[in-house]
Amino acid sequence: MAEKRIILTGGGTMGHVTPNIALMPELKKRGYEIFYIGSKDGMEKEIMSNFDVPYYGISSGKLRRYFDVKNFTDPFRILKGYNESKKLLKEINPDVVFSKGGFVTVPLVRAATKKHIPCVLHESDMSPGLANRLCIKSADVICTNFPETVKHLPEGKAQVTGSPIRQELFEGDKKAGLDFCGFDDSKPVIMIIGGSLGSVRVNEAVRAILPELLKDYQVVHLCGKEKLDESLVGTKGYVQFEYIQKELKDLMKAADMVISRAGANAICELAALGKPNILIPLSLEASRGDQILNAESFERQGYSYLLREEDMTDETLLTAVRTTWEKKDEYVEAMKKGGHGDAVKKIADIIDSVCKK
Repeated sequence: MAEKRIILTGGGTMGHVTPNIALMPELKKRGYEIFYIGSKDGMEKEIMSNFDVPYYGISSGKLRRYFDVKNFTDPFRILKGYNESKKLLKEINPDVVFSKGGFVTVPLVRAATKKHIPCVLHESDMSPGLANRLCIKSADVICTNFPETVKHLPEGKAQVTGSPIRQELFEGDKKAGLDFCGFDDSKPVIMIIGGSLGSVRVNEAVRAILPELLKDYQVVHLCGKEKLDESLVGTKGYVQFEYIQKELKDLMKAADMVISRAGANAICELAALGKPNILIPLSLEASRGDQILNAESFERQGYSYLLREEDMTDETLLTAVRTTWEKKDEYVEAMKKGGHGDAVKKIADIIDSVCKK
């Protein structure tokens, strides 16, 4: 019988779910019974169905910075989610709540505070997102990826931990990854990751220079749901997938270089695995700028080549690939010194300490 109970919460994107998955084995080892609360029909529900953890869905609404008719109805969904959270907290009676962010977490964290249940938050980005900002007062501890984030948070609440990385990512098999793609070891492998939903802009840029890339590299492209290019199916040295989960560890092991968006969890995984990488953060037109800050930090630390989306052309992307490959050993050495592999233990220790209080 588990000694302690913990609720994990987070949803909306893979970046709000995978860190929770990374923590689960360590938490189980430490005697926690784990429950997951997410949205009723979000991607987190499907992902968590692969794990032996009870899942509960609550109503949630998004707080938008732009006009949308849903802005008039979502507050009622949030209120409904708050009431559902109170009932679930009474039923589960957890010792602690760990929140990875996303709008589904706001009613749960606020309800937990009302019931005097301790909460630990994790903020991946350089500056806190809106959902986490709404929960900061409710948190006992806020874990961060970047030292720069601490200045945005209440004094004494923040601890720099890094992002929890799934242990399975360190256990990939290079040959299995090459075989899965139909590749051999005659050329290095570039992997393109556009985020859990894919990136049209990155997809188009990569495919535009594909003939040049295939002269020197093999390319595995995780392009996002409904973003396959049927005209390229069967191209020698190039394979595309909408999304990969089970085989991702093998593809990561097989990859010699990665082109990626700059979501915080994704880039922390690249740093922990020591993968030379090119980061193409979402532009200010499409985001609040968090990916730009993340990528700039990694560039300063010598982990990554930063290519801004507004500067991306066929020529600049090819230059980025060639430069990153030439400097790959420098990038790997810098990432080795960064110590990104022990976040799981650090966060589990914080959760333990909050429970003891």
